[in-house]
Amino acid sequence: MSATPTKLDPKPLAVAVPAAAPAEASDKAPPNRRVIGIVTVIALVALGVGGRMWYRSHHYVETENAYVSGHVTPVSARVPGVVTRVLVEDNQAVKAGDVLAELDPADQRVKVEQIEAQIASAEQQVLQSDATIAQVKAQASGAQAQVAQSQAQLMRANQDAERYGQLYNTQMKAVSKAELDAANAARAGATADLAARRDNALAGQAQVAAAGSAREVLKSQVKVLQTQLKDARQQLGYNQIVAPVAGRIGRRSVEVGARVQPGQQLAAIVQDAVWITANFKETQLAGIAPGQAVHVVIDAMPDHPLVGRVDSFSPASGNQFALLPADNATGNFTKIVQRVPVKIVLAAADVRKLGGRLVPGMSALAEIELRQSMAKPAAAAPAPAASH
Repeated sequence: MSATPTKLDPKPLAVAVPAAAPAEASDKAPPNRRVIGIVTVIALVALGVGGRMWYRSHHYVETENAYVSGHVTPVSARVPGVVTRVLVEDNQAVKAGDVLAELDPADQRVKVEQIEAQIASAEQQVLQSDATIAQVKAQASGAQAQVAQSQAQLMRANQDAERYGQLYNTQMKAVSKAELDAANAARAGATADLAARRDNALAGQAQVAAAGSAREVLKSQVKVLQTQLKDARQQLGYNQIVAPVAGRIGRRSVEVGARVQPGQQLAAIVQDAVWITANFKETQLAGIAPGQAVHVVIDAMPDHPLVGRVDSFSPASGNQFALLPADNATGNFTKIVQRVPVKIVLAAADVRKLGGRLVPGMSALAEIELRQSMAKPAAAAPAPAASH
């Protein structure tokens, strides 16, 4: 019985010794090549991405703060009135001069007829004034003839008085004293009559001048009325609301029966010509120059990349045109990188290919390669641009 345990003790030892050998072998196994390959690929990709980012940061500038811009012309009424017809619909293409809506012309027509009647009345008054002028001229001519007659009578009276004076003196009494007195009285009467006739002639001339002035006043009134008539006819023409430019109708708010006021916006016309307004950071402007090519991608049409040209720079940053620009003179100043709008023009052929799908307000991505052949002749351009 005592010998049995001594025979079984070596078996567990024999089993334990072979179990330790595989553990030592696994510690000395070579590293997994698949893991090394994955790590190497990740490192190469990271190196490539970093190199690409470094290269693009030194040779390209781009911004997502870019939008499609265009001319949006408001259409408004110039005279008050009630809308009787609306001839356009939303998104409809129109040409310059096309009638968009019509107002009731009754009020303007009444005003035109009233002014025409006033003009006819004033013209008749002018004709009456012409007749009056002719009459007073005839009276003035008669008064002038009477002046000549009075002058002749005064001359005769003077001669009679002189003769009677010679015939009645201290040495000779050929005529009576009464006859001499009568001759002197006749001379005095002729002198007074001549003065009166001259005054009448002057009064006639003054009447002629007054009648001529009255006629000129009437003619001036006719001209004023004719000007008012021209204005009234223009007001009558304003009852037709026409398109000032060619484009497409948008934001139409006018309906038949509505009463509109002068200056009230009834619709908007979006012109076909569009461009890109890209807001670049001020730190990106040093390498940008007018004439450089710009790669533009519209968010709504990523499969239709466009190529534009830098046209011009804004005269001030966007903050300067804000309603409440920042006051940098305060004590809690924080420097913020400003953005300057850059106008980028597109080729008209590229815009037409999109069939009117490129409209103002769309978001875009603008990218400019700094090392372009256009940048060399325009090397002086970035200096004023950066000063903005």
